Amino acid sequence: MNRPPHSQPALVAPRIRWWPAIVILALAAVAIVWVQARSDWPFQKRNLTSLPIALVAALLLLGWWAFLSRARLALRLGITLGLLAGLAAGAGLFRIRGVSGDLMPIFEFRWARSAAPASMASPAPGDSAAPMQRLNAGTNSFPQFYGPDRNGVLRGPPLETNWTAHPPALLWRQEVGAAWSGFVIVGELCLTQEQRGESECVVAYALATGRELWAHRDPAQYRTTIAGAGPRATPAVVNGRVFTAGSTGILNCLEFDSGRLIWSRNAVTESGGRVPEWGYTSSPLVVDGKVIVHGGEGGGKLLLAFAADDGRPVWSAGTANPSYASPVLSTLAGTRQVLVFTRRVVSGHDPATGATLWEQPYESGNVVCAPPVVVDANRVIFSSGYGRGSDLIELSRDTAGGLSARRVWKSIRMKSKFAHLYVRDGCLFGLDDGMLACVDTSNGSPRWKEGRYGHGQGLLVGELYLLMAESGELVLLRPTPDAPNELARFRVFSAKTWNPIALAGDLLLVRNDQEAACLRLKLAP
Repeated sequence: MNRPPHSQPALVAPRIRWWPAIVILALAAVAIVWVQARSDWPFQKRNLTSLPIALVAALLLLGWWAFLSRARLALRLGITLGLLAGLAAGAGLFRIRGVSGDLMPIFEFRWARSAAPASMASPAPGDSAAPMQRLNAGTNSFPQFYGPDRNGVLRGPPLETNWTAHPPALLWRQEVGAAWSGFVIVGELCLTQEQRGESECVVAYALATGRELWAHRDPAQYRTTIAGAGPRATPAVVNGRVFTAGSTGILNCLEFDSGRLIWSRNAVTESGGRVPEWGYTSSPLVVDGKVIVHGGEGGGKLLLAFAADDGRPVWSAGTANPSYASPVLSTLAGTRQVLVFTRRVVSGHDPATGATLWEQPYESGNVVCAPPVVVDANRVIFSSGYGRGSDLIELSRDTAGGLSARRVWKSIRMKSKFAHLYVRDGCLFGLDDGMLACVDTSNGSPRWKEGRYGHGQGLLVGELYLLMAESGELVLLRPTPDAPNELARFRVFSAKTWNPIALAGDLLLVRNDQEAACLRLKLAP
């Protein structure tokens, strides 16, 4: 058919130019795969490198679609504006509620309540003397950070391993104020630290019911998006007194039965330093009538000791910047000493005077948090995350009768960011960058590495390992030098859980920065 004299040829829409998008996606995929395959990089570094690659790829794709795709203008504008509107709506609906142990952001709705209210129900007068149900804590206690021996290793009790037939029983569960502190258990009371509004609190609960018995408040607060809010340290109970350290360095001595303040100091102020970047985390170590803690950052006083009875300063020691790893008491090479772990040096100190008994360099490009782990009579392991790994230090007597230290080995096969480590059967067990691992203590070589549990906390109970995964799931294992031997799992929380756990008898106390719970574990016959 002939075309009418004045007709125009139909306009054909240009085809969409897809190849730039394909190139962007391919390059981003290759880059992310390459980064994630770098086993010599810390897991956190791989994540932090992959995230910007993905963001840059997304921005390039948006630019391609808006300006270079050759799609129809209405379609380009519609999709571009729709994406921007979706991002704006997401920013209005969600906020970042901290990060995971691998430094990935955690989102929540903006209206979600992220911490306990400023005022929680308080007991009526005289409640602290009310009768409480007696449970199977027996004569066991968990009086300080990582338990009676401050190493996260308990001799018992023997635990039932068949959680299908005998799962943990929930005795109580309730909201608590934000903190990364753990519980301590003494008799029929359990204590922890919490942020409640503008106050840091030391709170005592009835072990049987979770009923609050008393609370001591200090006007203090530490909070950042990455590190979270509230106290970081775990209390210590000695001779009817409670010793606590807040996130800004407030060191308190309280009466165990009532919470009455006996004395208070500020370790950061006393050292002439400042609050560390991620908050003050030193769990008090009570030794020979002295309370030993770290000083503040930049103050030139690594350790401070105060008299337990009245809080008067006894000694200060060391000039290195303090760390986030709490001090540990041990006997190595026949000498009783306080072990200290910082990002520049590891050292041992006389508990009576603070004098430095030995010192060894430990170069770390990042923070150190996990406490030292004693291997045997003269060897100790220091481990940190962010790709640094572990050093085994051996102590011996020198010709002058003093102590000398040497590094036996260094291994990147055990990188504890802040999780519990323990030694058994010639091996070091723990979370290596969030995965359960085992290395040989003779040379630091790997035995196995299986199961991603995140940056949680655990306790060795006899031959069993109770591990609270970062996800809030309680895991029971029987680790050996040959395999992790996971036995059972039990979901407790559904949110990030970094806090140390506490066990006395058959009662397990667990918490995170939102909730706390008490579980009864079935004991083996």
